[in-house]
Amino acid sequence: MASSEVLIDAIDRIQQVVHRAIKGASTELLTYRPDADANSVAWLIWHLTRVQDDHVADAFGTQQVWTSGGWANRFALPFDDAATGYGQSSDDVAAVGVGADLLGGYHDAVHDRTVELLKTVTDDDLARVVDESWNPPVTLGVRLVSLIADDLQHVGQASYVRGLAERAGR
Repeated sequence: MASSEVLIDAIDRIQQVVHRAIKGASTELLTYRPDADANSVAWLIWHLTRVQDDHVADAFGTQQVWTSGGWANRFALPFDDAATGYGQSSDDVAAVGVGADLLGGYHDAVHDRTVELLKTVTDDDLARVVDESWNPPVTLGVRLVSLIADDLQHVGQASYVRGLAERAGR
């Protein structure tokens, strides 16, 4: 199995769990927050997808699906199109009050673009430096593993929050 196939398998697993976390969920469930400063399922799925979109586009020198595919307009969130969720406030988290179809559609579009680009990756490509602002500089392989680890954490959190929301009767 080639490295690109392993990376695609990981990205596919994230997509599967995203869909389980949002399947059949009402907007009330998706926006449930266990306390006033907690993240909601909607925000977590939006955030992990924005980070994947941002990091993959940057690493491969392409446009983000968020803007090129019109998703920013469809979501109509009250923050800059460049926002990925990093460092956002509790009020920003509350602003992501969208439904499962929109979340799933955006995630699927980013997933498809990610897989399309990963299919072109060779083992030698993984050593290519994609970010020199770190010491040591970040390679494509490190960026992709970091992205996968972050997305897995957030989709696990979204699944957990969904369980809490269901127990709370949402």
